[in-house]
Amino acid sequence: MATWDDVRRIALALPGTHEEPSGDGWLAWRVKKKLFAWERPLRRADLEALGATAPDGPILAAHVPDLGAKEALLADDPEVYFTTPHFNGYPAILVRLERIDEPELNELLLEAWARQAPKRLSKEFLNSAS
Repeated sequence: MATWDDVRRIALALPGTHEEPSGDGWLAWRVKKKLFAWERPLRRADLEALGATAPDGPILAAHVPDLGAKEALLADDPEVYFTTPHFNGYPAILVRLERIDEPELNELLLEAWARQAPKRLSKEFLNSAS
């Protein structure tokens, strides 16, 4: 459903956001200098851990507010959200980009942005949006 163009459009509409390739050359979005969403192809260890359940489409990684939010997403929609041992104990989720709808992607990116944005910027933007 969603594409990298959708991610780019939504992310870059958030204040203070810029697109900057990750160290591996993959797509990445930052607010100020803090990473909040990035392209995350599966690595060999991920593929081994996931086995037959490993997705083959584009994968987005995004910060989530906390580990509770991560667990809720994993339980709520395992067809869209997943994780790997690499992300155990880390407040970030992996997303099968082709399976997330645009409103949900928008909410995910906004929450990831708000977690990483400077508090003042986040508060000002969220107050103006409501």
